[in-house]
Amino acid sequence: MFYHVSAISEYTLGMRYVPFVLVVAASVAFHATPAAAITNGSVDGDAHPEVGALIADKQNSDGTWSYCTGTLVSPTVFLTAAHCGEKKQKTAKVSFSGRYEPGATLYSGRYIADPRYNEKSELHDMAVVVFSEPVTGITPAQLPSAGLLDRLEADGKLKSSRFTPVGYGSLEPTAAPVKGSAKKAHGSRYHYTDTRYQASISFKDLSRKWLDLSLRAKGDGSTCFGDSGGPNFLGDADSHLLVATSISGADDACKATNFDYRLDSPSARTFLGKYVTLP
Repeated sequence: MFYHVSAISEYTLGMRYVPFVLVVAASVAFHATPAAAITNGSVDGDAHPEVGALIADKQNSDGTWSYCTGTLVSPTVFLTAAHCGEKKQKTAKVSFSGRYEPGATLYSGRYIADPRYNEKSELHDMAVVVFSEPVTGITPAQLPSAGLLDRLEADGKLKSSRFTPVGYGSLEPTAAPVKGSAKKAHGSRYHYTDTRYQASISFKDLSRKWLDLSLRAKGDGSTCFGDSGGPNFLGDADSHLLVATSISGADDACKATNFDYRLDSPSARTFLGKYVTLP
């Protein structure tokens, strides 16, 4: 699976730094969008305080500030997606507020993307923000042991597993009306609140680097624009076992398959092992 950058839609992200991408898996091509806000979910509150938002230097055109999601995986390391950063970006600011407002505590650190990441080649879409001082009062998420998802699949447990994605991205997208017409629509409008949301989602497929999750059961939710880099916890809403990060979705409406980067794979562990002690 690899990603290519495509054009940015008029109705999508504004200042959120997240491009449209084209996902090509095997011989099947999908138009995909980087994962963003939680749809059909609920406010996370204090359920996952280790999940934070990347905060922009300038306010977005809709009045919000967050542009991607990530997770504290050690007291000094915050994990997110490489495509959330700009070229030559050196630093990033993170908020762990359940709902970010100007004046809330921000943690600044070095932004480091996986050096193997390349928009036009095989994806290694991971980045960390490394803080000079530990973040206190927040317990980092648990990381998976090597090959955890493979073992669950071999034992026949993965198909029935539930996953909990968390993020600050867009809520349920709505159709964007065409100027001068009250009936026609073109594209989608995305609604951001700088608030941490969670949802529940079902297993679909597992490959060497990817965990595919889909809305297969009643009540399932999804990720959307702005949730990129955010966690997918294995289990229900009280889980803190982070097994994959949100990268892409298969449709602009944020209601189809989510493509998530496995953290138990040798590829992911090669990068993560430079910054955290792995189980």
